[in-house]
Amino acid sequence: MDTTRTTRTTPQAAQLAAPGLVLSRRSCRRVIFWACVLTLATTAPTHLPAVSPQTDASPLAKPARSWAVDCANGESLVIQHPGSYLRYRLHVIDEKGDRLRDQIETPEGAVTRLLQRNGRPLTPAEDATERQRLNGLLASPSSFARYMRAEQRNKQMGVNLLKLIPDAMLWSYTPGQPQLPNWSRATPALIVIDFKPNPSWSAPTLESDPLTGLEGRIWIDPVAHRAVRLEADLARAVNVGWGVIARLYPGGTVTLEQTNVYGQRWIATHIVEQLNLRALMIKNVKQRLTFDTTSYHPIPSMTYQQAIKILLDTPPPTRQ
Repeated sequence: MDTTRTTRTTPQAAQLAAPGLVLSRRSCRRVIFWACVLTLATTAPTHLPAVSPQTDASPLAKPARSWAVDCANGESLVIQHPGSYLRYRLHVIDEKGDRLRDQIETPEGAVTRLLQRNGRPLTPAEDATERQRLNGLLASPSSFARYMRAEQRNKQMGVNLLKLIPDAMLWSYTPGQPQLPNWSRATPALIVIDFKPNPSWSAPTLESDPLTGLEGRIWIDPVAHRAVRLEADLARAVNVGWGVIARLYPGGTVTLEQTNVYGQRWIATHIVEQLNLRALMIKNVKQRLTFDTTSYHPIPSMTYQQAIKILLDTPPPTRQ
């Protein structure tokens, strides 16, 4: 189905223009989240130490945009991570509350079990409800398949946006190359790049609309060609789908940190999202999200049914 701007002349056309997008608050968040998180960074804190200028033989000798291209290609693997599977804890705080989950990745998709809510272990009744949900997925493969189709659309949206980013922005090396405080001096210095919207670039899809309002900074590991830290700032108001899906107001920010877990596997460890928007031309919304991952364990490939059984067989945390 065509997702170009020529299809978006009415609210109905706007809905049809993006496969899998429904005009809902959840869809608004998915569009905004990928556009912001995958758009690479904002202004660095002034207290960060600088490194010495590098010579013409250094990594800074090539155009800054080439680092953006390499990094975008690498981030696609962070999203899809083919052949690499982890078990880890996922902590999310948003408008629905504070939840800690045990998550296992499989070739068919990730499965999770809720462990804590609002900083406390689940009550016996809550845990029974969670076990019932997981057993329901075992009993109904079609339900899991529907969930995974939505998840794959979400991942593909991220990959598509990554392909657009190098052309959507103007890239330049940050003066002084300020390093992150926790970056080891024994390793090669991070590549620090600023960006701002490319005025000659026009967003080709609904999902890419927010790219036209973001500017900022990215810190890149020069060996792995992966983003270590991203900060994004929405510098001006942006309409998503001519404002039918959402209008994003200036001042929104997204910060993302990533780390190498083992081998070539990278994962997002920390995300903070703060966005102000009007959803569906109806209601102003303040979106606040904190996302953390911890306790990573490489695991072998398994079916989602095997992963669910492992989660069900693991005793939940007890009250302290």
